[in-house]
Amino acid sequence: MKTTKLILSAFVATTFLASCGGGSHEPKKAEEAAPEAQAEEASHESHTYTVDTEASNIVWSGEMLGIKTHTGNLKFKEGSVEAAGEQVIGGSFVVDLTTMSPTDANYDEEHTEDMLVGHLSSPDFFDVANYPEASFEVTSANGSTLTGNLTVRGITNEETVENVAFDAATKTFTGSMTFDRKKYDVAWESSMKDAVLSDDIKLEVSLAVK
Repeated sequence: MKTTKLILSAFVATTFLASCGGGSHEPKKAEEAAPEAQAEEASHESHTYTVDTEASNIVWSGEMLGIKTHTGNLKFKEGSVEAAGEQVIGGSFVVDLTTMSPTDANYDEEHTEDMLVGHLSSPDFFDVANYPEASFEVTSANGSTLTGNLTVRGITNEETVENVAFDAATKTFTGSMTFDRKKYDVAWESSMKDAVLSDDIKLEVSLAVK
C-alpha cells in the first residue's frame, strides 16, 4: 500500500513538473517572436519629413508641337512628406515660381532664355507677379500614385502624381505629373498658324527630405 502511495505521489509530481515545464516554453516563444512583430509594426508607423529645398528640384517641360520643347527647373519654397516606410501617404508642398530657369538649348539672338522666362512669368502664362507660388497637397495615396489638389494662379484642381518611388540611399522621393495648363488659366495660344503649344505641362519631381 505504501509503495502504491509512493508511485502515485511520484506520478503527480512528475505531471506537475511537466506541466510547469511545458508552460515555461510558451512565453519564451512569444518573447522570441516579439522583436519581429515590433519591427513589422515599426515599419508601418508614419513619419513626417521636412523637404530639403536646396537639394530638391522640379524639371518642367512644355512642347511647341512638332517644333521644339522647352525644359527647365523650379525650386521648392517649403514642404513636408508623410510616409509609412517607403510609402508616401501625405504631404504638402509650395513651389517658388520666381526660380524658373531654362535648361534646353532651343534659343537664338531673337529668342533668348530671358525672353522665355519673361513670357512664362507674364499674365499670358503664370502671372508670377501676382501668383509667385504654386502648391500641391496630397489627399490620398494608392500604391505608387498620389492624388491631391494642385493650385496654380489661385485656381485649384485635382491632379495625380504617378510613379512615386523612394531612394533610401539618398532619402529622395521621385514622381511625375502631367497637367492641362488651360485648367489654370495658363491659356496663351501662338499667333502663328503652325506653332501650336501643347496644353500639357509635364513635371518630374525630385524631393530630398531630412
